Amino acid sequence: MKIVILGGVAAGAKAAAKSRRLLPDAKIDLYTDDTHISYSACGLPYFIEGNFEDYRQLLVRSPEEFEKTNVHIHLKSRAVKIIPESKKVLIQDLESQNAYLVEYDKLIIAIGASPIIPKIKNVNLPNIFTLRKIEDGIAIKDKVLNSKHGTIIGGGYIGIELLEALVKQNLKVTLIEYSTNIMPMFDEDIAIQILKQINSVNNNRFEILTSELVTEFSGDINGVKSVRTGTGKEFNTDFVILCTGVKPNVEIAKDAGIELGVTGAIKVNERMETNIKDIYACGDCVEENHIVSGTKIWMPLGSNANKEGRTAAINVCGGDDKFIGVLGSAVTRCLSLTMSMTGLTEKKATSLGFNPVSVTVTKNDKVGYMPNVNNITLKLTADYETGKLLGGQAIGAGDADKRINSLAAALLAGMCVEDFFNNDLTYAPPYSPTIDPLLNAAQILMTKIKPKEA
Repeated sequence: MKIVILGGVAAGAKAAAKSRRLLPDAKIDLYTDDTHISYSACGLPYFIEGNFEDYRQLLVRSPEEFEKTNVHIHLKSRAVKIIPESKKVLIQDLESQNAYLVEYDKLIIAIGASPIIPKIKNVNLPNIFTLRKIEDGIAIKDKVLNSKHGTIIGGGYIGIELLEALVKQNLKVTLIEYSTNIMPMFDEDIAIQILKQINSVNNNRFEILTSELVTEFSGDINGVKSVRTGTGKEFNTDFVILCTGVKPNVEIAKDAGIELGVTGAIKVNERMETNIKDIYACGDCVEENHIVSGTKIWMPLGSNANKEGRTAAINVCGGDDKFIGVLGSAVTRCLSLTMSMTGLTEKKATSLGFNPVSVTVTKNDKVGYMPNVNNITLKLTADYETGKLLGGQAIGAGDADKRINSLAAALLAGMCVEDFFNNDLTYAPPYSPTIDPLLNAAQILMTKIKPKEA
C-alpha cells in the first residue's frame, strides 16, 4: 500500500508514525512545505521567553528518525493539486521549483492552518512577524534579544503568552486588542477579571489597549518604527507580532472537490474520512464535532491534531477507530495567571438555544493556612431545563486548570449538576480545601436549575 501524507507537524507526523507501526511493509511518504517536522508549535512562546535556549528541544522526531523506520520525509515540498480521479498529488519542490506527480492508495491531508494577516497599511514592513513555524520563533527571539519595545496585535491565547514572554525578556510591551476585552473567547465577566488581574502585576512594564484597531505601520527598509491606531494613538516600537488568528488551509482540498464544513474547514466524519474515497483529513485543517452542543467547531490545537492523526492512520491501515469530537478545552498562562475553559460559555450556550444558568465563585485553591495558597475564580454553567452541565471557566494564580480537567471528564460523561456534586474529589491541605471550589459552585448551581417534578 502507498500512503501519502500532506503536512508534517502534529497530525501528519502522528499519522505517519502510527501508520508505520500498523503496516510495517507499507510505502509511506510525507510531504511538507516546512523545513521541520514533528515539532511543538505550542512551545514557541516559551522558547522566546527564554525557558530553554535550543529550539531543537521543540522537535519531537527528526526526518532522520522517520527515515530509519522507512517513512520517507520530503521537506520544502508543497502539494499544489490533488487529482482524485487518478489518485495522484502534484508536488512542487520549493528549492528547484520543479513539479512532479506522486501516486497514492490512501491520502491523508494534514496541512494545518496559516496566520491571518490583517489589512493594515505597510503590514509587510520588515520586523513584522507572525508566529507559526520554527523559523518564526527563531527570528522573533533574535529580534527580542536586540530590542527595547515590542508590540503585539491580538489578545487571544498566543498574544497573551507572548506578552509574558516579552515582559520576562525585560522589554516594554504594548498589546492591542480590537475587542472590548482580551481573551474574548471567555464570557465577558471573566474576561474583565482576566484583564484586571494581569494589569495588577503591570509595574509599568506593559500597556494593554482594548477596543483599538491598528490602521498603519510606519518604517523603512530596516523595519517597522511606529504603530498608529484608529483613535489616533501612535507610538514607537522595534518590532510587531501579529496574533490576529489563523485560518484552515483548505484551498487544495476545495479545488479537488473535497467538501468543506460550516466552519470553513474540511468536513470529515468520525473516521476522519472526507467525502472522497480513500482521502482522509486531520489536524488544524478540519472541523470537529462539539460534544456538548452537537454543533460543528473549528478548534486548532495540537492535542486535537494528535488524536485526529492517530484515528486517520488506524482507519487508513484497515482498522476501525472514531474521533468523537472535542469539548473546546483549553488552558494558558500569562504572568502567573492561569486561564482555562471547557465546554460552552454562557454566551455561546445562549446563542445555541440553551437556557443557561451560571454560578461564579472565588475561593482558595488550597486550605488557607498553606504557604502557597492562591485564589481561583470559577464559573460553572448548566442548562436550566435539564440540569445538564454545559461548561466552565476558571482563572487565577492557583490551580485553575485541574478544576477544568475534572469538569471536562464530567462533560464527556454528560453529567448533570447533581451527579457532579456527588463526585468524590480528592482532598488534602496542600491540594484543596475540604470542599473543592468546583463542588461549591455545583452546590450553588443546583439551586438555580429547574426543580424536578415530584
